[in-house]
Amino acid sequence: MQEKHILICAGTGCISSGSMQVYEALKKELQKQRLESKVRIILSGCHGFCEKGPIFIVYPEDIFYCGVSAEDVPALVTEHLLQGKIVERLLYKDAQTGEGITSHAEIPFYSKQKRLALRNCGVIDPENIDEYIMRGVYQGLERVLRMEPQEIINEVKGSGLRGRGGAGFPTGMKWEFAYHNRQDKKYVVCNADEGDPGAFMDRSVLEGDPHAVLEGIMIAGRAIGSDEAYIYVRAEYPLAIRRLRTAIAQAEAYRVAGENILGSEFNFKINIKEGAGAFVCGEETALLASIEGARGMPRPRPPFPAFKGLWEKPTCINNVETLANVPLIIRKGSAWYTTIGTEGSKGTKIFALTGKVNNTGLCEVPMGITLREIIFDIGGGLQGGKKFKAVQIGGPSGGCIPESLLDLPVDYDSLHSAGAMMGSGGMVVMDEGTCMVDLARYFLAFTQSESCGKCTPCREGTKRMLEILERITQGKGKAEDIPRLERLALAVKDGSLCGLGQTAPNPVLTTLRYFRDEYEAHILEHRCPAGQCSALLTYYIDAELCTGCRACTRVCPAEAITGEKKEPHVIDEEKCISCGNCVERCKFDAIKTK
Repeated sequence: MQEKHILICAGTGCISSGSMQVYEALKKELQKQRLESKVRIILSGCHGFCEKGPIFIVYPEDIFYCGVSAEDVPALVTEHLLQGKIVERLLYKDAQTGEGITSHAEIPFYSKQKRLALRNCGVIDPENIDEYIMRGVYQGLERVLRMEPQEIINEVKGSGLRGRGGAGFPTGMKWEFAYHNRQDKKYVVCNADEGDPGAFMDRSVLEGDPHAVLEGIMIAGRAIGSDEAYIYVRAEYPLAIRRLRTAIAQAEAYRVAGENILGSEFNFKINIKEGAGAFVCGEETALLASIEGARGMPRPRPPFPAFKGLWEKPTCINNVETLANVPLIIRKGSAWYTTIGTEGSKGTKIFALTGKVNNTGLCEVPMGITLREIIFDIGGGLQGGKKFKAVQIGGPSGGCIPESLLDLPVDYDSLHSAGAMMGSGGMVVMDEGTCMVDLARYFLAFTQSESCGKCTPCREGTKRMLEILERITQGKGKAEDIPRLERLALAVKDGSLCGLGQTAPNPVLTTLRYFRDEYEAHILEHRCPAGQCSALLTYYIDAELCTGCRACTRVCPAEAITGEKKEPHVIDEEKCISCGNCVERCKFDAIKTK
């Protein structure tokens, strides 16, 4: 038998789906078949296609199996490894033809991606530095040791790289500010406090390619004249933290971190700070306060951290994805990087594609790709063939983009003009069954609860906005609530101290901008067009469809449904609490709303 390499995804998503059980079953089966010397098993980082995990790839054939369980392992060993037969039932099935696709490069989810920051994720063992070195990691660091700081900065500035964690500030410019601030001590901080619900880009890069981030941090340190860094990562990411610690120890052992890096006079220490999970600590000044041991609360700016940051020293803060791009730019040059993306947004962006879309997971795409391509080509369209309604971009503080803007190019300026933002890269897809008013309420409830309370516009303004939205979804809204909500949103946006408050109104402003008719229906007609706000729903049973199976009566907590067995039932509207249990249980679609 030809020697094989089997790659099993061991990112958090696939681990939760049972990939470690697959790994253990594979080891036992290989021992049973006496194939241990012929097969090398590699536990990789996140492969991105979380919807189809656990992922199991056989090399050198590059056969992509998905949804693999421990019970599938004997068949994979016997049929594929020993007999050379592809196990068809475990292949990815094309949505149009139903035919199995063998190579992951041919799967639509991957074919439109361009993986730069994710270049090593799902490809190598993240706990083996030798595999990184074979992939070119630390060649960028070696090069910058022969460059002057301003040369490094000019290379990054020339690439057009912008921050991937927030407003998209030019990375090279931020480095230059810190470099020219000549003080005895400077810091580099990696912001890995990924607090957006549904976002896991930074976690996956840290789990699957920690050395690329470490190299980016040290290149930044060399550029600004720093000898120490902090990686601020939330404690809820234990696997990422463990792999980071392993990577740091390996890098120090190989003299690519620590003292006298690669035989030079450059020394660099990397620390890990575990965050406690406060969303506001994703804001850079609140993050710095947390590292210092204080409560994570924003500070007024200016002065900006590049001038007065950690312990009042110049500090350069970049997020994980930004830093993962830096080594490639140094190795391949800024001219190469500028060939990817648009005029004002160079390179690629990772998105966490979630919601009512068929293919959920991480996708890295070139800037300028359209929303339609991401959602319908990479994402495979909407679940159940339902109609697309909107996509929320930029996390809980992002904006909701409607169907009419599906051909909008994804770049910083286009998203900003549409009322959204790139943010960290959360992308939540919604179908026709989503109530946009309730969605705005949901996201605002999150940001309001995460407000640190330091400034009045955010503390009080988000609370008042949330009260109005709750009133509207409960059928108690008034006509004047819409202009009042808009005024409040703009006041919070203009008056808040930090990015949390300044962006918290975005879901409200964009839903008012694109879905005002839904607000008006809730207030003026006491009706939820999407049929989601229970206080505005009246349930009834279609007598022609009801078979009298009594399934609905058994789940009604208010005993509002009556009727004889095998006879049409009725709902007492006065008793009904609009919980929706009966709708979920009915197999005949007999329960309707009005």
